Amino acid sequence: MQYQDIHQQLYVLLQNKDRMGIQSLSLNIHEVDLAQAINRLTDKHIHTFLNLVPALRAARIFRHLPSDIQASLVRSMAKPQLEELCTRLSPDDRADLYNRLPSALRQTLLDAMTDEEREDTQRLASYPENLVGSIMSSDCASLTADITVGEGLQRLRSTAADRESIYTLYVVDEMRRLIGVVSLRELFLADSKTPISAIMQRELVSIQADAPKGEAAEMIARYNLLALPVLNQDQQLLGMVTVDDAMDVAEEEDANRIARFGGTAALGGPELDLRASSTFNMFSARFFWLAVLTVFGILTSNLVAAQEELISEVLILAAFIAPIIDMGGNSGSQSATLVIRAMGMGQIKLNMRDFFFVLRRDLPVAVALGLGVALLEGVMAFWSKSIGWDIVLIVSLSAMTVTIVGSLLGLVLPFAARKMGTDPATLSSPMLTSIMDLLGVLIYFGFAYAFLGGSLVAA
Repeated sequence: MQYQDIHQQLYVLLQNKDRMGIQSLSLNIHEVDLAQAINRLTDKHIHTFLNLVPALRAARIFRHLPSDIQASLVRSMAKPQLEELCTRLSPDDRADLYNRLPSALRQTLLDAMTDEEREDTQRLASYPENLVGSIMSSDCASLTADITVGEGLQRLRSTAADRESIYTLYVVDEMRRLIGVVSLRELFLADSKTPISAIMQRELVSIQADAPKGEAAEMIARYNLLALPVLNQDQQLLGMVTVDDAMDVAEEEDANRIARFGGTAALGGPELDLRASSTFNMFSARFFWLAVLTVFGILTSNLVAAQEELISEVLILAAFIAPIIDMGGNSGSQSATLVIRAMGMGQIKLNMRDFFFVLRRDLPVAVALGLGVALLEGVMAFWSKSIGWDIVLIVSLSAMTVTIVGSLLGLVLPFAARKMGTDPATLSSPMLTSIMDLLGVLIYFGFAYAFLGGSLVAA
């Protein structure tokens, strides 16, 4: 069913105050699709809809709503309804909501929580957004090694309803230090009298709460985990990062990488969000790149202007400036995209072996591309402009050199960025293109002076 169809049905049901129809529809459509559909309703209709569906279902739909709509709903909810929402939300969702709310509404949210929920939310919310602690959930199931499988299953039955995930169970000692892990399947299939210590896996994969959250996503993908335990410096279990949290992180990083590569995020600055980012942040992040590119543009234009004497004598040279310098940025962006993608997928690492591997792979391709572009530029220039062979040679050699240099620069820059500890995507496409504009002008007029300089002096 399309979002528009769901939206239309909900609107009709809400207008008719059809409680049974609303509940029936909400139970037959995925919560993500419902959240997308009710985005288009008024805040009043959204509030009414969430009041009419079961509380747990309402909380699951609420977590997928945009932050501005969430803030509006928190502002308009009665305290009993907000208390119910806080109880139904998972700890990491409560902390995310707290961090997204305006400061004036945060206390309202805290007042609707129990003491335990409030303490847990403030602890999770205290982690910086880029660290694992900010995405972990404290609702993980744990057992001790000294009990039997039967006792473990009994404890699990009594606490499972309050846990975000029970498919992976963590075994801890009396100090809550992680000592093992056991899956629900292993627990279910084992004899009820078998000690937990006999079936738990002791080879542990875990992560520290202060590690970058991107590492958690990478580890979950690498080890094919449903959840990754999160520990503090004393190896005590704090919580877990689930596979759906890891997918959200991976999606966020992909979006951020696209933003950086497109020149819409300043180096080390905030990522842009069309809904959540302030006007000032939108301006400052984008203006940073435009200012840098303006500097390169002025340098390039000054360099072109300095060739006024040569251009005035051989006016046809001006016609080929744009296609030649554009080719360097285009070929460089292609190479950079391939290298960044390979880095993101873990196919290449930051070492000289992988660098020379990429160089050996790209160099023949760059040369072939350069020759192909040179031939195409030369033929098209000759037939479309009716120019002499000296100009054709200048255009062809310039196009070939710029294409090769751009392609090689595109593969070098991501490695240089990693070496400096910077995300390779921060060397964005506009930045790479601007560098190649400058180099392209130097290369083009360098060939022009080499072939035409003598005739210019004679004149």
